[in-house]
Amino acid sequence: MKEKITLSVVDQSPMRKGSTATESLRETVMLAQATEEYGYARYWVAEHHNSTSFSGNSPEILIGQIAANTSKIRVGSGGVMLPHYSALKVAEQFRTLDAFYPGRIDLGIGRAPGSDQRTALALTYPRPPADVNRFPQMVSDLLAFLGDDLSDDHPFAGLRAQAGPPPTTVPEVWLLGSSDFSARLAGLLGLPFAFADFFGTTGEYGPAVAHLYREQFKPSKYLSEPKLNVTVQALCAPTEEEAQFVASSRNLNKAGQHLNLDEGLLSPEEATAYRLTDMAKQYIDSLKPAYADGTPEQVRDRIVQIAANYGTTDVGIVTNCYYFEHRVRSYSLIAEAFGVGDR
Repeated sequence: MKEKITLSVVDQSPMRKGSTATESLRETVMLAQATEEYGYARYWVAEHHNSTSFSGNSPEILIGQIAANTSKIRVGSGGVMLPHYSALKVAEQFRTLDAFYPGRIDLGIGRAPGSDQRTALALTYPRPPADVNRFPQMVSDLLAFLGDDLSDDHPFAGLRAQAGPPPTTVPEVWLLGSSDFSARLAGLLGLPFAFADFFGTTGEYGPAVAHLYREQFKPSKYLSEPKLNVTVQALCAPTEEEAQFVASSRNLNKAGQHLNLDEGLLSPEEATAYRLTDMAKQYIDSLKPAYADGTPEQVRDRIVQIAANYGTTDVGIVTNCYYFEHRVRSYSLIAEAFGVGDR
């Protein structure tokens, strides 16, 4: 791909076995500071609930901490699981963030629960869970609340997400997805779309979803042409052997459902010695081809290939491993491989 690739971060705030949420969340802020210096364009934080592996359950709070401790990198959600909440409340939160950090806030929206179904019920209890079929309406309402432009016939016409005149800037809204549903909606509304290739199970049909998004895109006041991000799972180290060793923590954690593991990421020393069941080994082996793991050159070439498959130059990177210094090093090596800091 001849065009320069724009690199961004999607951080799930991973937890080590025996660690604490305090440590994990502080590392997220420190990683944001480091990747800002390396030249990454955006830093998005995820939303997970009732998890033993990821500590980020309040992206709107974490975004404020990250933005307060950085100066130029865009900061946002990857993403807020909108069906758990009201469109007005999310608009209020992100208008507040934008008031503090105008022009730096992204609002990535998803419709997945970010949890198991029981936890999803608890997030709205004792109210009934939101009907995900109303997700398009929720997104439309959110956009209107953000811009103070609810139509006169809307049942909440006149309500404002924030006191004072209409905002001069608003968060950039992205729709996130791993299927064609949000791609179609993003195209219909003329919004940016981010595809979750990092799951490791979506790459086979992801480029087709990207094509569908472009095909159905309608220019809007938000965008005149499609804007697509693909987020990949990547881990970089000086040697291929070390990259595979470091990645063993992530790989074992991904297979945790097959091994009854619920204690956070194990160290690579423990992970490489862990006795896998045949089912767990098969599951790990099925995911590995989708990842961009290896030396700087190998990771760069794999990311370029994935970006070309999706027809984009906008790439987000998820890197989960046990030692924080390995995560920081991985993002540094990838930035160097792409010459990001030299621009």
